[in-house]
Amino acid sequence: MIPAPTEWLEADGLGGFASGTVAGPRARRYHALLNVALTPPTSRVVLVNGFDAWIERPGLRGARGEPRREFLTAQRYTPDVTTKAAPLVRFSGEPWPSWTWRLADGTEVTGELVVPRGVAAVALRWRAEQAAPGLRLVVRPFLSGRDLHALHSRNAALSTEADVAPERVRWQTYPSLPAVLSLSNGSYVHAPVWYRNFQLDLERARGFEFTEDLLSPGLIGFDLSCSPAVWLLGAEGLEGVEEVLAVRPLDAWRAVERLERGRRARFASPLHRAADGYLVSRGAGKTIIAGYPWFTDWGRDTFIALRGLCLATGRVDEARQILLAWADTVSLGMLPNRFVDQGDAPEFNSVDASLWYVIAASEYLRAAERAGHRMSRPDRLALESAIQRILTGYADGTRYGIAMDEDGLLRCGVPGVQLTWMDAKVGDWVVTPRIGKPVEVQALWLNALRIGGSLDPRWAPLFERGLGSFGARFWNAERGCLYDVVDADGVSGRVDPSLRPNQIFAVGGLPFPLLEGDRAERVFEAVRGALLTPLGLRTLAPGEPGYSPRYEGGPRERDGAYHQGTVWPWLIGAFAEAWLRVQGDTAVVRAEVRRTCVEPLLRHLEEAGLGHVSEIADAEPPHTPRGCPFQAWSVGELLRITSRLDAADAIEAAETGSAPRLPRFGVPEPAAAPARGGEKVRA
Repeated sequence: MIPAPTEWLEADGLGGFASGTVAGPRARRYHALLNVALTPPTSRVVLVNGFDAWIERPGLRGARGEPRREFLTAQRYTPDVTTKAAPLVRFSGEPWPSWTWRLADGTEVTGELVVPRGVAAVALRWRAEQAAPGLRLVVRPFLSGRDLHALHSRNAALSTEADVAPERVRWQTYPSLPAVLSLSNGSYVHAPVWYRNFQLDLERARGFEFTEDLLSPGLIGFDLSCSPAVWLLGAEGLEGVEEVLAVRPLDAWRAVERLERGRRARFASPLHRAADGYLVSRGAGKTIIAGYPWFTDWGRDTFIALRGLCLATGRVDEARQILLAWADTVSLGMLPNRFVDQGDAPEFNSVDASLWYVIAASEYLRAAERAGHRMSRPDRLALESAIQRILTGYADGTRYGIAMDEDGLLRCGVPGVQLTWMDAKVGDWVVTPRIGKPVEVQALWLNALRIGGSLDPRWAPLFERGLGSFGARFWNAERGCLYDVVDADGVSGRVDPSLRPNQIFAVGGLPFPLLEGDRAERVFEAVRGALLTPLGLRTLAPGEPGYSPRYEGGPRERDGAYHQGTVWPWLIGAFAEAWLRVQGDTAVVRAEVRRTCVEPLLRHLEEAGLGHVSEIADAEPPHTPRGCPFQAWSVGELLRITSRLDAADAIEAAETGSAPRLPRFGVPEPAAAPARGGEKVRA
């Protein structure tokens, strides 16, 4: 499998986004210029896949008399043909993607792309330094009108017509989809033509169909020697589009640039700004996109990521909105793990999503109190009621065999259903079924019971019973760590001794550790010795049956390796917290945690998903990033643990009177950010 290229992302806060490779050629079906959510944040469709752009000079002609072209863009076609573009001499992702190319005569042309927050649109600008008279830019858009996860083929149903007015063009490829509105300070020539057999290399590497056809409706020409070229695109009828495109092109660009430059400058760091991209609208409220480009909002991912994306960054009110929106979805004690599209039945197929909700809600309540946020009585009652309904449903028993057992622990699982976060499934094959009592589920359950005990005393004795059973039943004396599952496969007394990272949640990552002292230290050392990598924790120790060193091949091979060694960066938060609890939250230990856990991930921000943290990585060096390049809980946990380290350093500096050590992100406290307002295919 080829290494992933460096990719950029511009999210619109509605579920839509623009994305692509820094080098230029699209490599995924998800790389698109205008991808929008019809019912935010779901029902996502690609309206404009990309474009070709080239420079023409007066008097320079090709062999057949046509204007000679110097391309700024490169395209990839079958069989393995890449078109030539001018040299890319600079790229920057700050404050949005920009590229600078050098033409044959030394002239430099810079292109910028920005997606405004809360608008289903994208804005582009090109400028030439010391442009010669008559220097001309030509842009040829590529359109489709397909589901985000699909590919597009030439067909007679697609309309090639255009409604043309001064500075404005309207294309509507299919009647069931929004029209594309184009606003530019160039001149449009209608010249529809199909471009065939675009080749998407990452789709091929992942074992999927990898070619598609796109329609180019015409050409837009700009005189770069007179002024910058400006081009804005939006989806007709969707959020904010008509307002943004209602003015002259240069004014529209200036308005977008001014608002976005100011908004982005208010974030404490680029990583805080990256976190903002995952917070999106759902109805009148907020939710969290699990990852770009192919995830929507998922229960488990939302509540794990919320602690870092919202609470660690001071976005307490947005945490409240998200938790309240999900509180209404509790059913038989369970929260849905996935919404497909608005109006569709949610999927209740997770044992841990509801328990993570209890953790997130509890931490929100504490964060709101510390921040002085006054919470209305109805809102507090809604959260506390959701917690009580979750605990009652789980204690009494609910779907998929989820129920509290006589020992106070939580059993779960039925054949053919993947309930834990290790959720890979291929057809009827559940790769890591973990039926019985998984270790991290017990850590979550017991933490939830302890939280519930602060609201209702009936949960306190259940917590004490379960905690005693956990210590007696999960300790693997032979290996000096915890079993991954007890009562495995639903058989009383059967254990799964696989050395996996899930046991770390008994020590770190949750409000209340289940282990302390020697056992906690031995669990930490077992995980550090066999599972720790620069990008996170392996999901299975080398040498264990089924261990997979690389995440590669087709869907079956990749899903088979997904939790069989593959590294997950989001686990580093729990590991770092366990380290601080076991060895002491001192300046020396914090410095070592930064060097080992934080700094490698900060360096990783410059590869794969630019400015973000990947979903997964190979188990063995060089730990190539894989999967989703922009992952919410990976970013969230990096922010959460960094925030904790920064806060502890600041407190120690204040207590000792020493010069404050500048936190890694250059701010003494996590700053509050502005609150303006698919299908899960694990890669």
